[in-house]
Amino acid sequence: PATLAANVKAVFTCLLDQVSQYITDGLERARDSLTEASALRERFVIGTSVSRRVAAAAASAAEAAAAAGESSFRSFMVAIQRCGSSVAIVQQYFANSISRLLLPVDGAHAASCEEMATAMSSAEGAAYKGLQQCIETVMAEVERLLSAEQKPTDYRSPDDGMAPDHRPTNACTRVVAYLSRVLEAAFTALEGLNKQAFLTELGNRLHKGLLNHWQKFTFNPSGGLRLKRDITEYGEFVRSFNAPTVDEKFELLGILANVFIVAPESLSTLFEGTPSIRKDAQRFIQLREDYKSAKLASKLSSLWSS
Repeated sequence: PATLAANVKAVFTCLLDQVSQYITDGLERARDSLTEASALRERFVIGTSVSRRVAAAAASAAEAAAAAGESSFRSFMVAIQRCGSSVAIVQQYFANSISRLLLPVDGAHAASCEEMATAMSSAEGAAYKGLQQCIETVMAEVERLLSAEQKPTDYRSPDDGMAPDHRPTNACTRVVAYLSRVLEAAFTALEGLNKQAFLTELGNRLHKGLLNHWQKFTFNPSGGLRLKRDITEYGEFVRSFNAPTVDEKFELLGILANVFIVAPESLSTLFEGTPSIRKDAQRFIQLREDYKSAKLASKLSSLWSS
């Protein structure tokens, strides 16, 4: 039995090496596609002072780069899923067939378990790097859509007596549609802690990206209501992530948007129950259309210093 155990251990070690190499190579090939798509995106970043024809050509090329990014994202998620299946098969094979044959030799079972963990560590490293690239790919497309689709009048609609538009902005609709489409592959491929970590990080990045994006605009009260509608739309989508910390951030965004809606004299009491967003509120208030005309800086100086 001891000789058999030694031989089984040697063969299983060889199997682990081969499976680890196979999985890692597959993940690295999928990562190469993500890297190529990223290079394609970088190639078509242009300045603002270009002719209409050049801008149209660049926009068309950016669409092609975005399609390549989405395709590479899906391919990597397929590779992750196959990786998980291969690891599960090896673990099941070890538990059902190999484990009992190693018992006659002291320490052989524990040593093989350790070898199994070591063999899979390189694959885990490739998987982690690829998932980070997937997040970069998604956020690059979100930023492209926001930049292309969000109009200044979305949040600063003219006061023409027309009823305010309570629909989400086109930029928001496009972003949520994109996220719904592309993340379907992630929901299918990822499991357990990997899925939780990936979606939580993506949710945090989306929150940060939206905050930065909105700071490029000026808001009037009807625009503030439109912003709240967008935030509701984004918040409803990220609830599918099952990430409580992300949900909380988007709920606070909804509170933050009130800085554009309330009268100037009500601003000082707006965040009494939520001091955690005071710093963001201070930046956002400066985006109000009446920030200078209502002399809000001097009126609120005592609030920020307290």
